[in-house]
Amino acid sequence: MDNKTIAQMEIIRGRLEQAAATDSKGKLLSWEDHILIAKDSRVSVRKIEHIALQNGIMPAKYQRNRNTITIEEQLKLFQSKVAVVGCGGLGGYVIEELTRLGVGTLTLIDPDIFEEHNLNRQVLSSVKDLKSYKAKVAAKRVKQINPAVKVRPIVDYYSLVNGKENFEDVDLVIDALDNISTRLDLAQTCKDISVPLIHGAIAGWFGQVTTQYPEEHTIEKWYGRVKEKKGIEGVLGNPSFTPAVVASIQVAEACKVLLDKGETLRNKVMSINLLDMEFELFTI
Repeated sequence: MDNKTIAQMEIIRGRLEQAAATDSKGKLLSWEDHILIAKDSRVSVRKIEHIALQNGIMPAKYQRNRNTITIEEQLKLFQSKVAVVGCGGLGGYVIEELTRLGVGTLTLIDPDIFEEHNLNRQVLSSVKDLKSYKAKVAAKRVKQINPAVKVRPIVDYYSLVNGKENFEDVDLVIDALDNISTRLDLAQTCKDISVPLIHGAIAGWFGQVTTQYPEEHTIEKWYGRVKEKKGIEGVLGNPSFTPAVVASIQVAEACKVLLDKGETLRNKVMSINLLDMEFELFTI
């Protein structure tokens, strides 16, 4: 940084310190002060968030995270880059929760538009957005919730051809797809670029989640004998609650992977039966 930039950063740090309220758990920056300092300093709200977290000041929107996520971990989430493949039933909830969690950069991939039959379960769908591209609606939603998040919508199919390009520099990929063959391709791409993958699938009352690191083969083993290209959700459909539950578990797994903490579903598949309230773990 040149001297002018260094001087500007010092001024911003000083303003953040003055504006921050202090409680028993640390310093908090209100959204009102957040946008005011950004405007006066002629920098983005994203930049202000970064500087605040680097200096031990928690944006107030994350204050309810503090008993679970430290400020150092919140900074790490801000610096993380996650790709979500699919912006529909699972993907919509995943995107919503990653945004509220504070993951700083999101790549959102989906070629489809919202249709009427999406309204029963896809949290990003609405009557006014019918026939709109899911990835673009998702990006708009991200900015409405958390303008500090950098978001890149890609209106295109994921494929082995474009996967590496679309996942450039990401730390983690989340599978919110609806067919088996593409999931297997996605697992291969993640191996090729050495990035962990959080897999989720839903059908009716049922779902499953696993976390796969590049050197592992859980997804391939789980689906290895399945011949159908489409998942069983094409038969069972999906009610509103199943994607919300499975996506939440996927985001919990993503948070643990990004922060390198807790026990993940590596080499295991969590099978979810919401009809009978049964959760089973299968070691693969």
